[in-house]
Amino acid sequence: MSKKYSLAALALALLVGLGLYSLRSTEQQLSVTALVAPAEAQSKDATATVEVPELTVGKPEAKVTLMEYASLTCSHCARFHADVFKPLKANYIDTGKVRFIMREVYFDRNGLWASMVARCAGPDRYFGLVSLLFETQAEWAQKVKPMVVTDLLKKKGRLAGMTDTQINACMADSAMAKAMVAAYLKNTTADDVQSTPTIFVNGKKYTNMTYDDLKVIIDAELVK
Repeated sequence: MSKKYSLAALALALLVGLGLYSLRSTEQQLSVTALVAPAEAQSKDATATVEVPELTVGKPEAKVTLMEYASLTCSHCARFHADVFKPLKANYIDTGKVRFIMREVYFDRNGLWASMVARCAGPDRYFGLVSLLFETQAEWAQKVKPMVVTDLLKKKGRLAGMTDTQINACMADSAMAKAMVAAYLKNTTADDVQSTPTIFVNGKKYTNMTYDDLKVIIDAELVK
């Protein structure tokens, strides 16, 4: 069973650097409010100037594009990446048949922080670090104390070849944090994503499934 959530009811505390960010609904429209120290103040359109790159792996010209909405703190997503993504990558992505896009969903502060660290690793190391974070999800995802969470995530970042200086700078990037949350809200609303993992194969939406079931769908698209 996928993890359900309601955007209208979501309350997400984002403690990044000196900033405290809250996500809340106002007249059915979600907005991000930044409460920061004066020196950290951002303009109202700050998120518009921050690019949140699409995260992809595989040949851009692949016949099939598979997009997954996933949260790094979602246990179903961790299982999907262990049981489905690994054979998918070996048999379809690495062979040039499928282009894979991952769109991040943030259920909580820990998930946002983990995604920020993974993005800091850069496009070449992002998916490797995401796999590591999923594999070790039980170690960090449910921790409550902020310092404990960040210390654990730094350890994972170091394993990906990052320095503490790099990780600290990325996690203190309040403008990027706000832009990531804004992109997440925009994308999940536009695609009517209600649970994770949610999968799109050449634009058609599916819920969580086994590798064998996904393989049938992909193979059907490849012969069209």
